[in-house]
Amino acid sequence: MPPEATWRRFSYLELCRATNGFSENNLIGRGGIGSLYKARIGDRMEVAVKVFNLQYVRAFSSFNVECEIMKSIRHRNLIKVISSCSNEEFKALALEYMPHGSLEKYLYSSNYILDIFQRLNIMIDVASALEYLYFGYSTPVIHCDLKPSNVLLGDNMVAHLSDFGITKLLTREDQFVTQTQTPATIGYMALEYGSEGRVSTNGDVYNFGVMLMETFTGKKPTNEIFNEGMTLKHWVNDWLLISIMKIVDGSLLSREDIQFVAKEQWLITLCNNSW
Repeated sequence: MPPEATWRRFSYLELCRATNGFSENNLIGRGGIGSLYKARIGDRMEVAVKVFNLQYVRAFSSFNVECEIMKSIRHRNLIKVISSCSNEEFKALALEYMPHGSLEKYLYSSNYILDIFQRLNIMIDVASALEYLYFGYSTPVIHCDLKPSNVLLGDNMVAHLSDFGITKLLTREDQFVTQTQTPATIGYMALEYGSEGRVSTNGDVYNFGVMLMETFTGKKPTNEIFNEGMTLKHWVNDWLLISIMKIVDGSLLSREDIQFVAKEQWLITLCNNSW
């Protein structure tokens, strides 16, 4: 990054100008407690500005958590925080800009297609980020909200894990921590996390498995077909015994493909391992 981005905080006025007054034209996306804007700082640097909606009480703690976590961790598959802007009425983070947007956008838009190998590489990138968070940092970091919208794609489609607003830290002696609220996304969280408030690396790994199945099936875990006890995991498990063609994203597998048999066996192994 250019030197001017790394040695000081940005002012509200600078970010306002860089986003054209936080205009809808610069809006990249909205989340539970904030919005993300594309911004140009000076003449040559593009960044993403995450503006926290301070009407939500949780926004204050999320901003503090992200600042605390992101100032210390460094990995090629983690989003980088460049700088911040903070006062009593406004809090924002300037983040590394990801030109290809989120994995969710690519999975559910007719304008974008990810082949089987691109999807695999993206999931390997996310797994590499998680390995670093658990074993490469002084204190294990639990992300708590793994899902396609929090996986951002940079140059050469390299995946970067983002949104550390509800992240938890474990001491080396802890196997899990307990909390009263469960702000993670419904459909992705492990059962014990949702019902008991237990936060652990196992919960993240469960989230990762759900996201992996979603990535190769093209089905959200909140899809309307999953009701009355049926989940994405159970659906994959049941159909896998009958035909992989019933569950895999239609764009990934064709019987006319000369590599059909090899891809079919690989996907069966992948789905079996994911749950």
